[in-house]
Amino acid sequence: MVASQETLDKLEDIGLNMYERKIYSALLGRGVSTAGELSEMTNVPRSRAYDVLESLAEKGFSVIKSSQPMEYVAIPPQQAIENIKQQHRRELDEKLDKLDTFKDSEAVNELEGLYDQGLELVEPEEMSGSLKGVHQVNQHMGTMMKEAEDSIKIVTSEDGLNDLHENHGDVIREAKEAGVNVQVLAPVTDDNRDSFEAIGEQVEVKHLDDSDEFDVPNGEFAIVDNQALMSMTPDNVHETQDTAFWSNSDHMAQNTMEPVFDMLWHHAEKKP
Repeated sequence: MVASQETLDKLEDIGLNMYERKIYSALLGRGVSTAGELSEMTNVPRSRAYDVLESLAEKGFSVIKSSQPMEYVAIPPQQAIENIKQQHRRELDEKLDKLDTFKDSEAVNELEGLYDQGLELVEPEEMSGSLKGVHQVNQHMGTMMKEAEDSIKIVTSEDGLNDLHENHGDVIREAKEAGVNVQVLAPVTDDNRDSFEAIGEQVEVKHLDDSDEFDVPNGEFAIVDNQALMSMTPDNVHETQDTAFWSNSDHMAQNTMEPVFDMLWHHAEKKP
């Protein structure tokens, strides 16, 4: 007996390929079985069944029994999940250790030198590009704020304020502690008031409100020193389609976007 397609799809989400999913679910239904028996039950080629079962054992989903013919014992699902979690943690720790070692190596110093050399050949305004996907946008936003020396000015949306608090709250606090002037503008509602108050404990935050006297532009952007980041998509797009434009142009950041921010800041309210 093999599990339902829905359950097999869930096993794919945790890293089992098609043959592994079929073999493991069939093995669970028998407890102990041979590769030949499982091959017949699942239509997995017998020549592949042995490799699949060995892979399942390495991942912690089965145990190879010393017998003739060779048999395999199923690991209970809850224990198998813990086994693969521990394996992923070990692999992640190993990768992080390698990254830390590489970060402190002479190789990185050499690469930094190449980067500095390249920058000398490029005009700042040529350093620009588009960012695709919420992860890449958030990652670049975090990098910009970590490198800030003088100021961070952010205009965001209702949902954007919650995202800012969740993804960059610690970076904003560290920037403020380092002497960076941080200002945040966003419309405040009952849905993001907690974020407004939490960020407001660290930096200057104002409520951006439409009124009859002043129309608030509908958009999100950030100015960090001489860099600018501007959202190109609304909040309701799928996170994979979230797109932003980044530029390292002094003119765009300080002569074009900063006056807009300062105008909005002047008309905004300290409390909603």
